[in-house]
Amino acid sequence: MRNFGLTLLAVMGVAGVLALLLLAIIIVQVRRIHVPEGAGFAETLLYTPFLVVLFLDVLDLALDFLSAPIAWIVLDRLGLKGLRGVATVESFVPFTQVIPLMSLSWIGVRLFGKERFLE
Repeated sequence: MRNFGLTLLAVMGVAGVLALLLLAIIIVQVRRIHVPEGAGFAETLLYTPFLVVLFLDVLDLALDFLSAPIAWIVLDRLGLKGLRGVATVESFVPFTQVIPLMSLSWIGVRLFGKERFLE
C-alpha cells in the first residue's frame, strides 16, 4: 500500500510540473481565443488549441478536485466559457482523473464534427 501511495504521489507531482509548464506555454502563445458569443461545448472545442485541453487533463490528474477553480479561472481568461462547466464537473467526479476526457472530446469533435455532440 505504501508503494502505491508513493507512486501516486510521484505521478501527481510530475503531472503538476507538466501542468505548470503547459500553463506557461499557453499564456505566452494563446493569450485569448476569440469564440463566437453563445458557443456551446463542441463549438468552443473547435476553436481551442490542443495544448489547452491537454493542460486541463494534466491539471485534473495532478490536483484531482482542486483543479476545478484553477481550470475555471484559466478558461475564463482565455475566453473559453463553453468549456468551464464540463471541466468543472469532470474535476468533481471521483476516479476519472486518469481518463483524459477533454482531450478525447477535442479529438472527437475534430473527427466527427460538432453536430454529434450535445450543445
